[in-house]
Amino acid sequence: MADDGMLLNFEIGDAPLVSQVKFKGGRWRDRVKANKSAKAASQGGPEPAAKPRAPYDPNRPTKRPRGNDDSSDHRPAKAPRTSDIPWVPTHAMKTGLVSSSLFTSIPTVVTKFDEEAPAEPAEPAKPSNAPLSEEAENFHTLGLARRVAHHLATKLEMKAPTAIQKNTIPVLIKDDSDAFLQAETGSGKTLAYLLPIVHRIMELSMNEDGTPKKDAKVHRNSGLFAIILAPTRELCKQISAVLEKVLRCAPWLVCTTVIGGESKHSEKARLRKGVNILVATPGRLTDHLDNTKVLDVGTVRWLVLDEGDRMMEMGFEDDIKAIVGKIRADKLATKNSEGLVLDGVLPKRRVTVLCSATMKMNVQKLGEISLEDAVHITASKSEMEKDAAENSRSTESAFTAPAQLKQSCIIVPAKLRLVTLIALLKSTFARKGSVMKAIIFISCADSVDFHYEVLKDTVTVEPPPPAQEGDAPAKKPDVHIETTVAPAAYITSPANTRVMLHKLHGSLAQPVRSATLKAFSGCKDPAVLITTDISSRGLDVPAVDLVIEYDPAFAVPDHVHRIGRTARAGRSGKAVLFLLPGPEEGYTSILPSSATITPQLYESILQKGFATNVNLPASSQTNNAETESNKRETWATRAEALQLHFEQRLLAPAPGFEDAEEGPKGHKGKFSKTGGKNRQPVKKDNPLLDAGRQAFRSHIRAYATHVREERVYFDMTQLHLGHMAKAFGLREAPGGIGSGISRRTHKFTPATNGQKGGGASASGAAKPSGGSKSKFDDDEFGQVDEDAAKRMKAKMKMLSMNSASEFNLG
Repeated sequence: MADDGMLLNFEIGDAPLVSQVKFKGGRWRDRVKANKSAKAASQGGPEPAAKPRAPYDPNRPTKRPRGNDDSSDHRPAKAPRTSDIPWVPTHAMKTGLVSSSLFTSIPTVVTKFDEEAPAEPAEPAKPSNAPLSEEAENFHTLGLARRVAHHLATKLEMKAPTAIQKNTIPVLIKDDSDAFLQAETGSGKTLAYLLPIVHRIMELSMNEDGTPKKDAKVHRNSGLFAIILAPTRELCKQISAVLEKVLRCAPWLVCTTVIGGESKHSEKARLRKGVNILVATPGRLTDHLDNTKVLDVGTVRWLVLDEGDRMMEMGFEDDIKAIVGKIRADKLATKNSEGLVLDGVLPKRRVTVLCSATMKMNVQKLGEISLEDAVHITASKSEMEKDAAENSRSTESAFTAPAQLKQSCIIVPAKLRLVTLIALLKSTFARKGSVMKAIIFISCADSVDFHYEVLKDTVTVEPPPPAQEGDAPAKKPDVHIETTVAPAAYITSPANTRVMLHKLHGSLAQPVRSATLKAFSGCKDPAVLITTDISSRGLDVPAVDLVIEYDPAFAVPDHVHRIGRTARAGRSGKAVLFLLPGPEEGYTSILPSSATITPQLYESILQKGFATNVNLPASSQTNNAETESNKRETWATRAEALQLHFEQRLLAPAPGFEDAEEGPKGHKGKFSKTGGKNRQPVKKDNPLLDAGRQAFRSHIRAYATHVREERVYFDMTQLHLGHMAKAFGLREAPGGIGSGISRRTHKFTPATNGQKGGGASASGAAKPSGGSKSKFDDDEFGQVDEDAAKRMKAKMKMLSMNSASEFNLG
């Protein structure tokens, strides 16, 4: 029978089968060399030796020069560049690190920019919050005592009042009615209510001509006459500092503060000694009214609520209700404990004064809680006359910025925000004396910490040399500002070789906040303060010439208070607002402004700021690559090199990791807890990288908290997270933005035989007998991990089924 089948015979020989090895990654030359070595090893032969290099021959002819003929046997010359766009280097070819270019995939800007620079006005704008002329008005004509007016003119150099002071002081001196003060920021509202209070308290012991009264002595134990509430500790400190300067003309009167973060024991000691005017935050004052018996409010005649809208926004409504209720509950004393008659000089009723720069719904609600038949006082009489008509037409109104304030906005793509900020600061401090102090407002505390660490110089400050015999002892540095004040890098110039950097936010301890604000106010060198909205209300720092809103305010009234930190009391100032291309460009249409907000494109800022080299931190000067890249000719290459410098700073190994104790096999650093010979070093991320990731997450979360009316301009769906990550020196957007703090649950084994819990012991710790569960081994905690494990198993099963069906050939 014939066999029509086919028989195939394969001979594989007696040699063992060797699996083919394929090398991946690395350079091409290394892969070729590795393949040759593996091939030689599989064949049993020796590894191929490297080809020896021919010795140098001095008689070797030179290369044939390229001819000038038109033949086609040589490569043509490159065509000259015709585009005006500067060349941007590809750093991946030189450093091996991949980074996206700053000048690609940039969103289209909608705003139209004028090619010509705006013409300067023939006459500068007249300041709207400046003091009046001395010939027209002075403090004595407003009703203040000669002693107070002379003290203001000679000691405080204040010879003429502002408009709000002119309209407020006579009303609070003559009348006993409540008052609502509304004026733009920097107009002098603090002295507008302090001077009448001090004047009327001084009248208890002084005649109109300044001579003391007989048998009428007022001192710190005469009673508490006024309470001033402010929303923040910094504003309380500032009000107290201004009040202490005014009270130097009446040293027998005493003021003090009770604020959060300070010692309650020392505050009670000061209250026990006696105080005439008390400056406090609502929360701490409520605590003292409940627990401090020596605090007697029976003689209180004035209750001042400064920055009332801010107090309502911070959630002090219940505290204010409690304070107002307790003060009104006590019977008004006509005499103090010493028998001094108070009626006839002080108000016959308790007077409440509410101060705010804006008229919002929460301010109206606060007025309903605290005011009774109040008088509305503004900077001009025409506004006072039109008050009723304006309130009937609109429920909310906001005062505009001072007329002499120059405002501008910069349209900056997300990935260029950091380098544009540095370019703006660098050009600002390019000339000596042009700008002494600048404030940068940022949305959240994490972002403030990150930008402070990025912009500060990394050089360590050497301690001062020990004092020699006969010399005055050196002043000890303040330990409270060691982590909040440092010299700045990147923004210095030959004109200003030293620029001091400060940071301030609500998460810092109170002594640190007070010391930092004091250092910024008294700094003689050019200074920059990076802060949150905690510095936007009431703070009067001298010589602030520039305010930068790096992150737009969460509401328009907050924007008005931010830019009000400059151009105060008639001085000039500038305010710059950073906006992203797209919907944010329409944000300027809803901002109140007495002058036009001039738009600017980021290119003009970069060209001006990066016209010269950038001064890198001291620790980066030894890096030749960065130093060479910093000497490029165009502003675009400098911006690109600076961005790459920040990214490399964040990706650098953690300090101390490379210098750690050497472990097994020559490894350095920390090792995993698995034990054995396979221990691997655990790489620790750079703290600056962790700070950048956390700052990015907090910034995105804060971006979503704009008020509802303004979310049409700040749309989360239009935000490019990858580009925004570049502004924090990151090469990719980190996760965990919307989840907040990730919850990780682990089953806990109770500790036995003196061991710590948290895992099985070396000998195997057993679970509790009887099937009972400990409070750490509950189904509620373990359910999250069990559900996650089930989902992962189902997903892996699905992937395995898909892979089998894809490669199943039978």
